[in-house]
Amino acid sequence: MHCRSSLFVAGCVLSVAAATSSAQEAIIIDHTCCDISQVPDSWVEAAKTQFLMSYGHTSHGSQIVTGMNGIKNPPGSLYWWDHDGTQGGLSLWDYTPSGDLGNPDYYTWEVRTRAMLDQPDNDRNCVLWSWCGQADTSEANMQIYLDLMSGLIADYPDVTFIYMTGHLTGTGEGGNLHARNNQIRDHVIATGGILFDFADIESYDPDGEYFLDRGADDGCNYDGGNWAIEWCDAHPGDPLCASCSCAHSQPLNCNLKGRAFWWMMARVAGWVGPTTDCVGDLDGDGDTDQSDMGILLAAYGLTAAGDLDGDGDTDQEDLGILLNDYDCTP
Repeated sequence: MHCRSSLFVAGCVLSVAAATSSAQEAIIIDHTCCDISQVPDSWVEAAKTQFLMSYGHTSHGSQIVTGMNGIKNPPGSLYWWDHDGTQGGLSLWDYTPSGDLGNPDYYTWEVRTRAMLDQPDNDRNCVLWSWCGQADTSEANMQIYLDLMSGLIADYPDVTFIYMTGHLTGTGEGGNLHARNNQIRDHVIATGGILFDFADIESYDPDGEYFLDRGADDGCNYDGGNWAIEWCDAHPGDPLCASCSCAHSQPLNCNLKGRAFWWMMARVAGWVGPTTDCVGDLDGDGDTDQSDMGILLAAYGLTAAGDLDGDGDTDQEDLGILLNDYDCTP
């Protein structure tokens, strides 16, 4: 396993005992978070209900949306989204606000975010911004980004803010970009934030083969070939290789990021992520079956005996968790 920093361990979720007792669990969306067949439909639906998103980006950031578009149809289906959230879809204001994390400078994105959130009729409660090429910068400039994000998180406690790493540039593990991306990762882990690890997704093919140490770049090129083209040549007809116009890159890269987006939304909605344990095991016998369903139904709306999502009661969310885990045997 290649460790990206002294604190980071590959995976979608990481809990770290930080210096203060108030540290929260960080949510890290990386290359291991692209198989949406593992994401329960109920949590995707929950995310569409809970969140009204704005996404500021330019060309590289469009890769996520391109990947989302590949699986969004038909209207009203599970991964449907549009500007207004019609037909039960996610409301996503694409390219809003304008610019990106480094365009036109390292500050304007934050000013535009505050202006949007301070509008009397604002309804956005989830904000995502992307880098284009400006993450390959100085440590001081990257700290500007991290400090501004910390300020937004403190000033708007009812809004979910999502960090992002910068796209690969071919400079590998020893390059400045990798150091700056690790600076972001370390900050997110230390503060219990949410990170869409754009660069990590570009560092691995779907089989988990690692390419950052071979000079991988945003086009999936590495010292010896192109991992996206090679993987799709070896997996003809795989949906991950579906054709799309992926800015600066290969369709596989966009399709992975679009799927990772929905994994992320399910996580921020409350999904704990895949587990080898039976999360619906209420009677403690190690599996999830009719006995557990009976316990939950007896507690439904009355007590917390069937509380699976940790919110202190037994309700529809808990029923959804149990149904998704039904017949689980470790």
